[in-house]
Amino acid sequence: MSTKVSDHILERLRAWGVEQVFAYPGDGINGLLAAWGRAEDQPRFIQSRHEEMSAFEAVGYAKFSGRIGVCAATSGPGAIHLLNGLYDAKLDHVPVLAIVGQTNRTAMGGSYQQEVDLHTLYKDVASEFVETVTVPEQLPNVLDRAIRTAYARRCPTALIIPADVQELDYSPPTHEFKMVPSSLGMSDYTATPTDEALRRAADVLNAGDKVAILIGQGAAGAVAEVREVAEMLGAGVAKALLGKDVLSDELPYVTGPIGLLGSRPSYEMMRDCDTLLTIGSSFPYTQFMPDFGKARGVQIDIDPHMIGMRYPYEVNLVGDARATLRRLIPMLKAEGRGREWYDTVCANVKRWHETMERRAGLSADPINPEHVARALDPLLPDNAILTSDSGSVANWYARHITMRPGMRGSLSGTLATMGPGVPYAIGAKFAHPDRPVFALVGDGAMQMNGLAEMITAAKYRDRWSDPRLVVAVWNNQDLNQVTWEMRAMEGAPSFLPSQSIPDVQYAAFARSLGLTGIRVEKPEDVEAGWRAALEADGPAVVEFLTDPAVPPIPPHASWEQMEATAASILKGDADRGSMVKQGLKAKVQEFLPGRQKH
Repeated sequence: MSTKVSDHILERLRAWGVEQVFAYPGDGINGLLAAWGRAEDQPRFIQSRHEEMSAFEAVGYAKFSGRIGVCAATSGPGAIHLLNGLYDAKLDHVPVLAIVGQTNRTAMGGSYQQEVDLHTLYKDVASEFVETVTVPEQLPNVLDRAIRTAYARRCPTALIIPADVQELDYSPPTHEFKMVPSSLGMSDYTATPTDEALRRAADVLNAGDKVAILIGQGAAGAVAEVREVAEMLGAGVAKALLGKDVLSDELPYVTGPIGLLGSRPSYEMMRDCDTLLTIGSSFPYTQFMPDFGKARGVQIDIDPHMIGMRYPYEVNLVGDARATLRRLIPMLKAEGRGREWYDTVCANVKRWHETMERRAGLSADPINPEHVARALDPLLPDNAILTSDSGSVANWYARHITMRPGMRGSLSGTLATMGPGVPYAIGAKFAHPDRPVFALVGDGAMQMNGLAEMITAAKYRDRWSDPRLVVAVWNNQDLNQVTWEMRAMEGAPSFLPSQSIPDVQYAAFARSLGLTGIRVEKPEDVEAGWRAALEADGPAVVEFLTDPAVPPIPPHASWEQMEATAASILKGDADRGSMVKQGLKAKVQEFLPGRQKH
């Protein structure tokens, strides 16, 4: 039998080490589906419930494996559905390849069924590389280049393959004019700055008395180097949310998250520092950085496109974080530094943990959402992988989960889209089937995407050697983050037609799929609920009935305000039934960025 274009695509994916493709079928990729049958499901076809979930699963897989995530969809609506997940990959700098079908070439331009100008549609999201395959000889070059580009630029790329092209006999490019050959593989590469640039950076850092370090996901390969630099300079280390799992929260000088979902010690460190070193982060919120002119700055980033634009850095070092720090460390001077700054940072970190523990211990109606996250923290295995959805649950993930060495975690950091929590977790299970995975999800996100993807979890549960996939739902019947944003930014009470959502029986739904389902209605049962989910012999949904009246207070609220505001609200300053928070506008507005001076 002759080899079809579709056969060659799967063969080339296997040659690149692709082990699964997250996809949903449709007639626009019928040729590929037939090839999958001939290839005995290699790479494995992982069927989601919706193409957007396929893209999110590919992103989750790529984030937690370090390998390219691949998703596939049919022409027209299927290709359109992938877009949100692909934009998530683009904004969080994750290598993903999308393979999508297209109407037969003979019908193009004829307003045919499912005919969409996919090249134009994908030109932004896959701006680094998108190509339509019109003849067999374009392969393997375009597929190889799409994969290399995704890895090199840490971005999504796309191949559009008309249905009739998939069915053509494959013929490779020949040794002729206007043919483009290709070859497999690419070596690792490391970029480092010049010696002169490193010396200028060292001069800035050595001159600082109060050094703050900000790390993101780009520092993940430089854990030992970041620790060495921080300890040499007596610096504190704040973490952008995408870098939450880079450095252990058990280190006394790690101030935790930064930004609106950040910690008070991170806020104070940035407010008071005289020197800022940013490593592998494009954290965008300038108002949480030092005041302009108050701190000298150095940035390290591997991508010259992303450097020098978040703060007026004095020195911008383009290079791999680990390689750059290894060359920078011999130029740094540890001697002669006092301990006052370091001791202040560590004292603030200790106070923060105590404050968060007290906030989590406040009584609420029925359960304090902070208590739910706090109770999970000591139960997490050392090799746990966590995903968080967007919304108020991201506050509790950021502030109450202690990342220890070996643990991993991520969320939709830049797009901040709703709905990736559960599909990220499924992607993580395929990346690491031998590790426990926890998805922390709000009820809005669970209704949007999570419920359907529990069907996917049930479908593939037998493929994971460690059966633990725990999906936790904060059930407060409110789109809580937007509700608080409305009160804070607009000074308006909750608009119930937009914010109130139904009380869905999430645990019962899980049980209907043959999974473990646990519903927790009282605070004294929270820890037992977590333990039961951890002991389940397969995927589990544990839902907690939480109080929507617990505010995610911004980090620039004072220590006293951070404790007193939550306590006063929970004592009954507001009518929980209607969710109209009388007097809350004044309480929250004073904490907003730009509403008060440092």
